[in-house]
Amino acid sequence: MIRPSRTYLKSLPEIALKLNLEKVLEDIQITGLAQDSREVRAGDLYVALPGLSTHGARFASAAIAQGARAILTDSIGEQTIGESDIPILISSDVRAVLGPLSAWFYNFPSTQMNLVGVTGTNGKTTTAHLIDSVWRANDRQTGLIGTIETRIGDVSLPSVRTTPESTDLQAIFATMLECGCSDVVMEVSSHALSLGRVGGTHFSAAVFTNLTRDHLDFHGDMSDYFKAKSTLFLRRLSDMAVINLDDEYGVRLVRECEIPVQTYSTSGLDADWSVTEMIRSTEGTKFAVKNPVHGLFQARIPLIGHHNVANALAALIVLVQSGIGLAEALAGLASVNGVPGRLERVNRGQSFTAIVDYAHTPDAIDNILATLRSHATSRIIAVLGCGGDRDPGKRPLMGAAVASGSDIAFLTSDNPRSEDPYKIIAQMASGAHRVVGSDVRIEADRATAISKAVDLAEVGDIILVAGKGHEQGQEVLGEIKPFDDRSVLAHAIDRRISAGEFR
Repeated sequence: MIRPSRTYLKSLPEIALKLNLEKVLEDIQITGLAQDSREVRAGDLYVALPGLSTHGARFASAAIAQGARAILTDSIGEQTIGESDIPILISSDVRAVLGPLSAWFYNFPSTQMNLVGVTGTNGKTTTAHLIDSVWRANDRQTGLIGTIETRIGDVSLPSVRTTPESTDLQAIFATMLECGCSDVVMEVSSHALSLGRVGGTHFSAAVFTNLTRDHLDFHGDMSDYFKAKSTLFLRRLSDMAVINLDDEYGVRLVRECEIPVQTYSTSGLDADWSVTEMIRSTEGTKFAVKNPVHGLFQARIPLIGHHNVANALAALIVLVQSGIGLAEALAGLASVNGVPGRLERVNRGQSFTAIVDYAHTPDAIDNILATLRSHATSRIIAVLGCGGDRDPGKRPLMGAAVASGSDIAFLTSDNPRSEDPYKIIAQMASGAHRVVGSDVRIEADRATAISKAVDLAEVGDIILVAGKGHEQGQEVLGEIKPFDDRSVLAHAIDRRISAGEFR
């Protein structure tokens, strides 16, 4: 857990007052907040929340043993804990109050920086990395919070979740301030918005990339999914919005938005920032942009794909709004490095192209395969799985997408979790087999599927291994086993090279 080196002190009566609770007599000094009993430090307020499978109150004794001085929980948590040697504060909705409480505890750090939030089904990571990369190229001291990493200046740590819990998030912001970060960009997930993790946070700008089917195991339907995303664009959270007009939910969000909006389009719609021309190559993409203030200008990114032009355009708007000159922003975007696990090439000297990508929704699979097809001179061989314990309704759609967009599709495992991988694959296959003329092959072991794809590859082919991207583990029955698509793919290619096939 990331925490600032400075000690923040709040008394228990102050905390109770902030929560509108009855007066607390014990004048105990609290020095930190923690939601994970394993992360509790001496002097902390332990926050015991209800979870999907258990209640944090079950770990209260462990938190006390770690040095917790008080506990914040709900009535169920209070009953679970029973008699306690330390004070217990009771709230009817702990999640609702926890974000604002955490922000207050750390003296509202997000109000002291330029903070940008990026939300949407696809493109969050790339857009955030583009913004951060150009800021850094222009000598800004930056912070980054997202799916791949949490980075404070030049120090990077792997992320546990896309958007941290509110106690952790505000501690990270406070640490970033302490380290001199002036500009911070973060990915904001729909889970985080639904669960109040960004409550009490102030965003200078909020970006909406798109909304396509995902996470319906959590949200239930697209209406609830959109509602969660749209909360980032409320006046109490964000000052301005950057919204994609090419997305039907983006159009709806513009109509409903209560803050100033800058719109963008890569399909020629009448947006504030609109792409009028696009020239694609294997080395990247050139495109022309029209804007009322800046007129017509040319841009270039060393990334391929229509979706990456959209990501770059969103990033460009944020950069200009944050005070980066247009010329400097364009130069920065033209020289960015790739994002880990996003259209990442694995090159071992082979005669075919091998790519790893995080695409794990039907729309993302459609987009990336269409992008690869526009550059392909031969076959596309794809390897794809669907995660267990997640929206089963998208599995046939994923199967159909990969079968439609590739010449050979391997259906395999991707974090089966508690589910039978063959059941998941069968659901994918039900969609894939509806695609006329598709060549669909089943291999439940992901490493073997990747190896078989490599064995089939010929000169000029493209192999796409999709779904996991930067991830370095495979979750099976509660155990996360080491697994990196990039390493497995490289090993399979090296095996063919060792056999002399590319000499």
